[in-house]
Amino acid sequence: MTIIERPPLWQRLRPWLSGFDIPLLLAVLWLCGWGLLCMYSAGYDHGTRFMDHGRNMLLGLGLMFIVAQIPPQRLMALAIPLYVFGVTLLLATALFGITKKGATRWLNVGVTQIQPSELLKIATPLMLAWWFQKREGLLRWPDFIAAFALLLLPFLLIAKQPDLGTSLLVLAAGLYVIFFAGLPWKLIVPAVVLAAAGITTLVLSEDRICDPDVTWPVLKEYQKHRVCTLLDPSKDPLGKGFHIIQGEIAIGSGGMTGKGFMQGTQTHLEFIPERTTDFIFAAFGEEFGFMGALALLVGFTALILRGLMIASDAPTLFSRLMAGAVTLSFFTYVFVNMGMVSGILPVVGVPLPFISYGGTAMVTLGLSLGLLLSIARVKKVVKT
Repeated sequence: MTIIERPPLWQRLRPWLSGFDIPLLLAVLWLCGWGLLCMYSAGYDHGTRFMDHGRNMLLGLGLMFIVAQIPPQRLMALAIPLYVFGVTLLLATALFGITKKGATRWLNVGVTQIQPSELLKIATPLMLAWWFQKREGLLRWPDFIAAFALLLLPFLLIAKQPDLGTSLLVLAAGLYVIFFAGLPWKLIVPAVVLAAAGITTLVLSEDRICDPDVTWPVLKEYQKHRVCTLLDPSKDPLGKGFHIIQGEIAIGSGGMTGKGFMQGTQTHLEFIPERTTDFIFAAFGEEFGFMGALALLVGFTALILRGLMIASDAPTLFSRLMAGAVTLSFFTYVFVNMGMVSGILPVVGVPLPFISYGGTAMVTLGLSLGLLLSIARVKKVVKT
């Protein structure tokens, strides 16, 4: 009688764990550690925020592990279904969505309420990467026009909800794909120059265009108020300007080394609004100071640089475009969040990856990292 010994658990798990990108995982774990530390301080007296944040992290890491097992070719096959499903949910939200605080962003699916716009952070760049993969070697002007149309559809639907923060993240992710696909510099440079000129004009003419009687085209009144408050927070120190002013006070009071773990007065006296979500960097800066912020930036920089290296070594155009877009999306998250808390960008609802509280955002981060790890596991056989 032959007895077959069952291999130990570590040997059975080894095929699942092999090939993971260690530098990327170390950067993620570094940021998760800071996130748990900061959330304990900022949210220990805020219900169950710390425990929920830890649970959300485990959920995100679990999704990251699962998605990392899926080859990029199979992920590419999901591009059209995910995009169509996401846009359909956005249309359903516009028609039957739940309105909270003047924004129709949520959809009741029976067992829970979901925010479909989060799905488009992944589905839109995935769809665009699929499009350019199919057109590889045959790219013409109509292909770029079609790509912009695919991008503008979800962007406009999300912006109409209105949700400026998420719509800008979706737009940025899509633009990264189009840029990496070979968008000519003769189109990029004029757009950058025009944007710089617009910002300069906005700053110089702040007194006139921020007059209450002036109506801005496209933007809603509250969005105009956000921009004008950014230009001069003292105009509404107890309203929209309160967020910016208190965030700057908290970060500035942290000095070089911070006030110490759980010693932040602005944080624990509740002067910082949304201290566990959008404005958690203000709480972080107060308690850990410039050195803590530098440690956090080192982690984000390592994550972004490693992601770009993975993109450069990817074996297919789809993989390169997707990895590059996902990586620079992390940069957008960090830049926009830290910028708005520091008072150099308008206040929009953009979380700080791994640090801010939020289950949906953590799921999106897990899926994005899973895509990166999936691409990293595919070895590039032929160098081009």
